[in-house]
Amino acid sequence: MPVPWSLPENLARIRKARDLSQEQLAAAAGVAVDTVARIERGERQTTRPSTVNKLAAALGVSPAMLLGILPPVRGPDGVGVVELRQAITATEEIPGLADFTETAEVLPLEVLAGTAHRAWRAYVDGRHGELLHALPTLLVDARRLAHASSDDAKAAAHRVLSTAYRLGAGIAGRFGLDDLAWTSAERALHTARLSDAPDLETAVSLRYLVWTLVRQGRPDEAERVAVRAAERIEPRMLDKDPDRAGVFGNLLFNAASAALRAGRGERANDLLAVAHAAAVRAGRDRASEAAIFGPRVAALQVVDQTVRLGDPETALRLAERLPGSTGDVPAFWEAGHRLMLASAAAELRNDRLALGYLAQARDLAPDWVQYQPLGASTMRTLVDRAARRRGEDFAALAAHYGVIS
Repeated sequence: MPVPWSLPENLARIRKARDLSQEQLAAAAGVAVDTVARIERGERQTTRPSTVNKLAAALGVSPAMLLGILPPVRGPDGVGVVELRQAITATEEIPGLADFTETAEVLPLEVLAGTAHRAWRAYVDGRHGELLHALPTLLVDARRLAHASSDDAKAAAHRVLSTAYRLGAGIAGRFGLDDLAWTSAERALHTARLSDAPDLETAVSLRYLVWTLVRQGRPDEAERVAVRAAERIEPRMLDKDPDRAGVFGNLLFNAASAALRAGRGERANDLLAVAHAAAVRAGRDRASEAAIFGPRVAALQVVDQTVRLGDPETALRLAERLPGSTGDVPAFWEAGHRLMLASAAAELRNDRLALGYLAQARDLAPDWVQYQPLGASTMRTLVDRAARRRGEDFAALAAHYGVIS
């Protein structure tokens, strides 16, 4: 029997979701029918990368998804999560939990900084399999460098380590591992204070901690922490530091979300208005390890908050007048906005529009959207309302959002 989410299981499941026979898939991929059949039966121990690539292209998925290197959509116990947990919780302060006993393999700071940036890019692009593969090693290597360094080099290593812990908090939160996310965010905060940019790195790390508090159902504390952190990092009138402005705005985004969760809609609007004004002053959209911020980013937040406030009609009207991007807005941020619009359209029973937004979100960040409950719940609503078969595209969307397997 193939292991869960192995190539045989994935090939059969996705082929059926695409409403293809083995013969049709073989013809589309340019491989033998017997090849498809034997893979699905688990009779082939190895499959050439070229064959995997052809099958993935014919099915419209990534090779990584077909190979099953991504964790299961509905459970966090997939590939790499155990390793991630070990890497986040390792500490030399507890005997037996240290992850190294010597410093012979210490990588240079510039190498680790580049690795951290690529890991962050995988995070914002929603490439979970790639991030799960890279992050445990990055955490170990960054801790080793900090352990082996001194003075300025040690502080610089702590900055990379803080980034790695923040990524650990983010990916753990996406998998619903809220306690692990809290642990990683706390460690990010601790290492940020030891870094060569303690004010900025501490503010960035607090943003992840606030997000974790919201996920834990503690909106009052989340808002209080976010606002106080924003007050400390708030850029002055002539301050042109884009990272400082971005962190300030992102903290206010978090504070607004927390206020809304606590039922304080007016307070949420006030906080978002301040963030939006800062975004307009910033002048362009930027995405960095410090923050994702700018005019379009802030405008998306306004629309999304309008949906959360229970005014789908206004939200859809506002969406029609959104400014275009003036820089870099990550795909997952755009995809999350489409999920919000899909839920608004579904609430207004405009199912065709809702399906269009769900399809856009999937195309923008196919892996990321699978971990978003809003996408699954909206798609489930549309499936339940469908009075008849809606065709292959509808079935594919339902499969992607986990409504059908």
